[in-house]
Amino acid sequence: MKVTLKGVNIYKEKTFHQGDLSFDLSPSISVSDTDGAFVSKFNNCFVFPAFCDVHVHLREPGFSYKETIKTGTLAAARGGYTHVFAMPNLNPVPDSKENLDLQKQLINDGAVINVYPYASITVGQKGEQLSDFDRLYRDAIAFSDDGRGVQSEELMRKAMEKARSLNKIIVAHCEDNSLLQGGYIHDGEYAKLHGHKGICSESEWKPIERDLKLAKEIGCKYHVCHISCKESVELIRKAKASGVDVTCETAPHYLVMNDMDLQEHGRFKMNPPIRSESDRLALIEGLKDGTIDMIATDHAPHSAEEKGKGLEKSLMGVVGLETAFAVLYTKLVKTGIITLEKLIEVMAINPRKRFDITDSGDFCIFDLDTEFTVDPSDFLSMGKATPFEGEKLFGVCKLTVCDGKTVYTKL
Repeated sequence: MKVTLKGVNIYKEKTFHQGDLSFDLSPSISVSDTDGAFVSKFNNCFVFPAFCDVHVHLREPGFSYKETIKTGTLAAARGGYTHVFAMPNLNPVPDSKENLDLQKQLINDGAVINVYPYASITVGQKGEQLSDFDRLYRDAIAFSDDGRGVQSEELMRKAMEKARSLNKIIVAHCEDNSLLQGGYIHDGEYAKLHGHKGICSESEWKPIERDLKLAKEIGCKYHVCHISCKESVELIRKAKASGVDVTCETAPHYLVMNDMDLQEHGRFKMNPPIRSESDRLALIEGLKDGTIDMIATDHAPHSAEEKGKGLEKSLMGVVGLETAFAVLYTKLVKTGIITLEKLIEVMAINPRKRFDITDSGDFCIFDLDTEFTVDPSDFLSMGKATPFEGEKLFGVCKLTVCDGKTVYTKL
């Protein structure tokens, strides 16, 4: 069908077209509740391909007091997302077809957008034996033990060999438990000044180094979760240059904050931690040169009680689906660090390419001129812990359309 958008800026195929114009949507798309008044609501806004987040914790089954599939996907739709990938640290863990089928039924019952579940790499995410890859791979987007690193090199080798045989991606949470030493924020200046136990960067980059060697040897498709330090960027940059089939993600908070921005509150605690300014700048360079392929939120909701115990005792994890675009647009695009085209590439285009997600014509519309203050009490997510609470940002989602249906609107 054809929709006329008057005064709306269209992002399509990496080109911005200004002024009054028409564009053809996919034949599968139909915009509901328009009645010809669709466009007058959206003057001076931008239409983007809807976003895709490859790293989201929806908490069901097992932890519905933190988030449900319905509340998590409503939050995603409000953030402009129509595709999210659900991490496997659940109860029961999706390490068998029966457990994955249970999760899929909950998704079918509750999701308002497209949700793709990961299967776990190991049984119970215990890192002792492989999950039943042969029965899981058809229904899982990929394999991950996110929340825990696979400590055994030999087990990771077996996982990569199996994934390669099934043409699936290993999605790795890279963390060497032997190097953590009780740390809970970055082992940097803030930790020293305030007497906190630090997490060294080596606990992240050392497993990445190991896995990149395995991926090159085996020929496995490999994706690294939430990189946070400069060494990780450089290792992945070199691996790509040498032909390793590797992609990676980082999250908004690592790109716009450093450890000296921390406060004594659980909303600044996540894993991996926010690191130094030199790490942040290295991540920016990695984003610019394509070493970092995509930005994911690592949306990880917890209860208020679990996040209200300060930096030391709060659980790891913050929410991000409802703020990701606005944070990145305000702090990276409006400041001239990256282009708007680049931001859409890493939030919408590259994730779909890597994980072979068909473009169904989903789109979102953002007002880029209106400033708002981040108020967690207004979130659709059950999780309220965000390091961006109280910040003034630009970029308000006005409409999200998924599979031809309006899944979020703010008219």
